[in-house]
Amino acid sequence: MSDASYHEGIAYDGSVPPEQWRDVPVDEQEEYDDSPEQSFQDVTTSPLSTFASDVDTASYSNLRRQLRQGVAPEGVRIEELVNYFDYDYPTPDGDAEDPFTVTTQIAESPWSPDHQLAMIGVQATAAKPTSQGNNIVFLLDVSGSMDEPNKLPLLADSFELLVEQLDEDDTVSIVTYAGSDQVLADSVPGDRRGELVEILRELQAGGSTGGAQGLQTAYELAAENFVDGGNNRVILATDGDFNVGPSTPEQLTDLIEDHAKSGVYISVLGFGMGNLKDNTMEAIADHGNGNYAYIDTLDEARKVLVDEFDSTMFVVAQDLKVQVEFNPATVAEYRLLGYDNRRLEDEEFDDDTKDAGDVGAGHAVTAFYELVPAREGAPVDDLDYQDVESGQSTDFLTVHVRYKQPGAGTSTEVVFPARASVFTTRPTSDFRFASAVVEFALAVTGSPHAEDASPTRARERAEAALGEDSYGLRSEFVGLIDTYQELAG
Repeated sequence: MSDASYHEGIAYDGSVPPEQWRDVPVDEQEEYDDSPEQSFQDVTTSPLSTFASDVDTASYSNLRRQLRQGVAPEGVRIEELVNYFDYDYPTPDGDAEDPFTVTTQIAESPWSPDHQLAMIGVQATAAKPTSQGNNIVFLLDVSGSMDEPNKLPLLADSFELLVEQLDEDDTVSIVTYAGSDQVLADSVPGDRRGELVEILRELQAGGSTGGAQGLQTAYELAAENFVDGGNNRVILATDGDFNVGPSTPEQLTDLIEDHAKSGVYISVLGFGMGNLKDNTMEAIADHGNGNYAYIDTLDEARKVLVDEFDSTMFVVAQDLKVQVEFNPATVAEYRLLGYDNRRLEDEEFDDDTKDAGDVGAGHAVTAFYELVPAREGAPVDDLDYQDVESGQSTDFLTVHVRYKQPGAGTSTEVVFPARASVFTTRPTSDFRFASAVVEFALAVTGSPHAEDASPTRARERAEAALGEDSYGLRSEFVGLIDTYQELAG
């Protein structure tokens, strides 16, 4: 990891927090997905909870940008705030059959003392699945909407950092798009860094935004230079404001899904503010076997493109789904916190044609459930836990994980029971910090299910659970809570 301290930079144009929420001009429209959060589910009628994995982190850095610009938070996705941070989960052994481990911890809920919180962590192996080279296509938005200091200039600086990670075994192509698309580089060896950097430094913004045609060209280039067994990836950098040709999330995901079957993955990097189309970029990543990050500072670019290069670029588990079965003997009700647009129907867990999230080398997927403990006399059914009388089993739940090896057509299921021993009255610092992130997110979004979720309590718990915090990311989060409270009064 770089020596840079991620929490020192502010927004790229040097703005500072105002003393109250900034009134956003009416011509500046940002768009976010509005999937409803889950309410509490009765275990006797809905014993299963199923969702697709998600390793995106865009919501956290976008929230940071919003607070530093004095803008009321929008597009807050709990799972992306939680997954922005690293946790000390055990990693798979080198000869492990499956490329991940699953860890579960349960403790009392800080904002609902009569409830419990279950923290489930899926930790992927850090071992790269291939030693073949990278075939990467930079797809860069140079339309007029990118003509802002925190857009195209920051984009160019960010990709310069990425170029420095490449070598002679890698191939780079560069496609730009505005009113039309243009190929600026085709299969340039990665060690010709000066040539690639010069192209980036000469980028200029102007014109309309024909993103769909740019995507088509980028995928065609990736296919022409395809490396068998290698990492074939399009990296799209944009504010998401497509206005020529197919432009809605639905239209673009249809295009993306066709290409996702080719073995070419996609990473989406969001830039800028005011007209950020967060919903479009998230949809492209979700449907294109990809990941989505928001770049608000050069330090964030370094985190995503340098320090997390392997996890951003190399998939180790494809279409990873999680299904949790709850035991009515110990749990009466539950609700999944976050993953609001990643929830799946229970029958989709076994459906290998149903797309789900991909997990990169070293990535971790963390999910929280809020639990209502069971009372004696709960009715039963015929699942693993439903064929026992209430009170006989002390298991809390069982985590089922289904995934495919990269490029495989069929999936493998792995099962991890959570016994009574996972409950603790002394949760780890990771649990305390991550639960503070969840509580803050519930308070910021005004969740009707959060009871007395408090930014003040979240701050106290986060500050007490910083741990080593070598690069200041957890400390930065504590500072963001301070900023939020100052702005919100």
